[in-house]
Formats: sequence, C-alpha cells, structure tokens
Amino acid sequence: MALAVRGFVGHHSSFRGDKGVGVDNGHLLKELRIERGQREEHGQGPGRWPWIVGAIMLVLAAAGGIGWWVLGHRAIEVQTATAVSPASGGEAGAVLQATGYVTARRQATVSAQITGTLTAVLIEEGDRVSKGQVLARLEDSAYRASLDAALAGVQAAQAQVAQLQAQSDQSRHDASRLQSLAARGLVSKQQAEQARTTAVSTEAQLNAQRKQALVAQAQAAEARVNFDYTVVHAPFGGVITTKDAQVGEIVSPLSAGGGFTRTGVGTIVDMDSLEVDVDVNEAYIGRVKADMPAEAVLDAYPDWRIPAHVIAVVPAADRGKATVKVRVALEQKDARIVPDMGVRVSFLEQKAAVATQAPKGVLVPAKAIAQRDGRNVVFVVAGDKAVRRDVAPVAQDYGEMKLLPAAVQAGDRVVVSPPDTLRDGAAVLVKETGK
Repeated sequence: MALAVRGFVGHHSSFRGDKGVGVDNGHLLKELRIERGQREEHGQGPGRWPWIVGAIMLVLAAAGGIGWWVLGHRAIEVQTATAVSPASGGEAGAVLQATGYVTARRQATVSAQITGTLTAVLIEEGDRVSKGQVLARLEDSAYRASLDAALAGVQAAQAQVAQLQAQSDQSRHDASRLQSLAARGLVSKQQAEQARTTAVSTEAQLNAQRKQALVAQAQAAEARVNFDYTVVHAPFGGVITTKDAQVGEIVSPLSAGGGFTRTGVGTIVDMDSLEVDVDVNEAYIGRVKADMPAEAVLDAYPDWRIPAHVIAVVPAADRGKATVKVRVALEQKDARIVPDMGVRVSFLEQKAAVATQAPKGVLVPAKAIAQRDGRNVVFVVAGDKAVRRDVAPVAQDYGEMKLLPAAVQAGDRVVVSPPDTLRDGAAVLVKETGK
C-alpha cells in the first residue's frame, strides 16, 4: 500500500501542473494497483485484515457493555422513612412507657395424683377444655381390684351387723322374759341375770361390728378415690398450651422414676386471666399508680391498641435491673392475645377517649411522593431494590405527612425525596432510616 500511495502522489503532482490537459483515469487506476509480489513482500496476506478489524470491534463492544452494566447496576444511596398507621399517634398523653410480657394469673400443669402408666391422652395443643373434662386415663386394673375388694368388705361387714342385730334383739327379749319369770319366782334370779348379761354382750358386739362396717366403708371410699385418680380431669376451663406426655409413659406427681417419669400430662391456661407484667425503672415508678389508665400494644400487632389499666404496683424491686414490676389488666379479651407475647405499655394521664374510626391507609412523609410519567408514586425498599408503587394521596394534610389509602402497608420503608434517576427495580443503598 505504501508503494501505491507514493506512486499516486507523484502522478497527482504532474496532473496539477497541467491544468488544461484531461485526466486519463485508466492510467490512474493502473498506478493504484498493487502487484502480488509487492503484497507478499510486505507480508500482507489475503485474510488478515478482516480478522484484525473484527477483533478491534469486539473489544470496543465489550468495553461499552461493561460500562453500561456498571452504570445500570450501581446502587443509589437513599434515605427512608417507615409508613405508619394513622392510629399510631395516640401516645401523646403518655406519662411513661414500659415493656413487658403477657402472663396468665391462672395456669396449671396437670398431672395424675398417683403413679401410673398412661393408657389414653385425650388432649392436643390448642384444645379448649372445660372444668372437669377428662384429659387422660391411667392403667386402672389394680385400683379397680382394690375397689372391688373394699366394696366386698363393706358388704361382709354389713352382713355381720345384720346378724348381730338379730342376736341382740333376741337376747333382749330373752332377758326381759326371764326377768318377768324371776319376779314371779318361776325361774331363778341367776338365770335372769345371765340372760341380761348375754343381751348386753350381744349389743356390744353389734356396736363393734357397726364400727367395723364404717371402717370397711372408709376403705372402700379410699379405694374409690384411688381408682378415680386414674382419670385426670381439668381443674378449670382453659386452653391446652402444651402436651407433655404420651400413651405408654409413666406419670407421677413425685417424679419417682427420674428422667423416665413424666410429672405432667399437659398445661392449661385460663385465657380470661391474662394480664401484662411490665418492669418500670425505679426512677420513674412514682408516676405509676393503681387504677391508672394505660394502653397496651402487642409486638405482634403494632397497629392494635388495647385499653388497659394498672392493677397494682408490686412492692418489691429487682436490685439487679433496678426495676419494679407493675401488673396491668387488659380490658379487651381476644384470641390473638396469648401468654409470653411481648407488649409495650403506655401509662396515660387520663383514659383515652373512644375515638372516631381512624382513616384507612398509612401515613408517609410528603417528600416521599414523587412524579413519574404524570403519576404520583412512592418507592418502597424491598431488600436492596426500589419498588415503584402508584399512589393516590388524600388531599388532607397530616402535618408533614400524607395519607395513602392503598398500595403501601404499615411498616413499609419508603424512599424520602427520591432522586430523578431512581426507577422501578433500581438497586438502592439505605443511608439512614427514620420515622
């Protein structure tokens, strides 16, 4: 190629010198032609240039794609706020807040009062039982035999009482008759006295047998009680929270068998006795009084505010935690409230008035609402991505907040002042989270 260019330039110079003479195009083409020997001399084969050009284009395309991928996936730093329920602002009148747990004032781990092997367990976790309901049964063959023997002893004692009763009656009649005959001199006084002695002795035997009959009845009652102990009953109505034993296991109130013996069949909780125990810092316990109004919020249901009041301030402090326990009564009973749930209690200056129905939806900062394609939108952070939600905010202002009737749930994190570059599905990096 270099030889051809030089030849062309030399000829072009002569052409420019003769402005009036016509150009011979064929001669110019001949000058541009490269002979095979010249190509071989310069080491340029017929298939080399297309490969070189193709490799350069691939490198450029790859560099451009990597740059586009980096720019498209770079996380955008954003600030977020948590969407809250309109009813969440009711703690303005709170004197103090404390955390604690739901507890049951009435609960029991039910066990048999005798040692025995379970033949039936009639409960499962979550079952609601009534007072006196049968929960389990123990092997009762030995106790049944003892009861039958005791009942037979009662019958034998009663039969002996009846026999001695008849003998006593006869002895009294004989003594009375002989006493009359002795008075008329028909029999000796000694015979009359012997008859009277026999009557008194028979009466004494009758009384002793009556006592024996009472003993037999007591033994039968004891055998019946032991037999009844083979059936485990619910001491009160409630809900089964744990099932602690299975058929074939030995239960005992004394755990005589060590680790192989169960001490309970199941645990019953009276759900009507649920209340809240909270620990209040001793520095603020003076603010809490008995019968003081309060509100409880379960950790599991943060939007549900339960009316409550203080039952009592327990007159004992925990020196390790520097707290005092306060018992709080829940004024609403609900199946959603279960023992050991975490609770936040707000102690109020005065009882919260029954408010009108709170508007539906959630409150978000007004700055979280942006315009995209002529629509009001918010971006909800899900994991490390921003998800666009089209919203229709209510015209009424709630301070610096806006009410969104739909599309956003309480607890969602929304982007505050979303940048113009933020789009649906974009990767985000949360700098700071606030309310």
